[in-house]
Amino acid sequence: MAKRTVRLKDIAAATGFSANTVSLALRGSDRIPEPTRERILAAARRLNYLPNQVAQSLVSRETKTIGLILTSILNPILTLAARSIERELAARGYSLMLSATENEFDKEVEALNVFRSRQVDGMLIYAANHQKLDHIRPLREARYPIVLLVAPPGAAIDVVSVDDRRGAEIAVAHLVGLGHRRVAFIDAASALGNREKYEGYEAALRRGGIAIDPQRIVDSRGHGATEGYKATGELMRAKPRPTGLFASNDLLAIGALRWCQDHGVRVPEDLAIVGHDDIQASDFVAVPLTTVHYDADEVSRLAVARLLTLINATDHLPPPEVTLIEPQLVIRQSCGASVRRAPARAGDGTRSRAPISAEPRSR
Repeated sequence: MAKRTVRLKDIAAATGFSANTVSLALRGSDRIPEPTRERILAAARRLNYLPNQVAQSLVSRETKTIGLILTSILNPILTLAARSIERELAARGYSLMLSATENEFDKEVEALNVFRSRQVDGMLIYAANHQKLDHIRPLREARYPIVLLVAPPGAAIDVVSVDDRRGAEIAVAHLVGLGHRRVAFIDAASALGNREKYEGYEAALRRGGIAIDPQRIVDSRGHGATEGYKATGELMRAKPRPTGLFASNDLLAIGALRWCQDHGVRVPEDLAIVGHDDIQASDFVAVPLTTVHYDADEVSRLAVARLLTLINATDHLPPPEVTLIEPQLVIRQSCGASVRRAPARAGDGTRSRAPISAEPRSR
């Protein structure tokens, strides 16, 4: 048998006060004397009373709930971002509803509709296709608070994101600076319409005077280590083989490291590898991975702050803002640079971002 919900009238019956007095006391009204409030609160605790959030939201027109749409719950950096976002929201009295689309556009549309039907106060979205946003723009135009966590600057929607184009450019420029002329790219994003990392890869090669070779670019058809392993096998069939490799996320790079281990390819002597995201595992693989750091905490802090600004706007939403966070390269052993490691400050959770000290080599 279902347990009966405790109501205001039950607390009133237990204390002898009116339901109106009970309601005022539970809301912290200064019209209720302190002894009366304490007696009512004690009875509420004894009866395991919980306020009816649905009823409260009808009055305040706020649910104190935010919707978060991820492309994948299995992506470690997105899981980390979700945790950071939840903490930022909880500190401000909001709860989080979560949905994962598996990079499928139809699931993204469905998640948007579900969140709207649940009347969430706003949404944070990792869009599956950064260019395909026509289903989101009308919501923004209708003054619905939305912040995208990945998108091009001209999206006409608020964006807070790490600058993926710049991150890829830094990673590939690092390999070029170490003397690599044959730099391959495992690209998991362009097929989904997300070309920021490809554009960064291309820009770094062109600036280094290196022509783009389509044979050195492979669509991994997935984002995991298994796909990275298979993609590396495809790339290493080319003659001559690449000597440098940029993978669009760390799981792909970890798969590449394993392929090299299984096939007698030395990292970094035969193949220098750089990833993207700086997930925790990247510092603990057999050859610690050089990678572009994704600052999930900073993304979360800025995105939540912007979303609450939109939620608290009264007459109309302010014009959309784009905030792109400058990424940093974390130098470890997989790239072949000789690094003087800078010690992290105790307890602050930072990782070393040491200066590069390497002799460029022609490859």
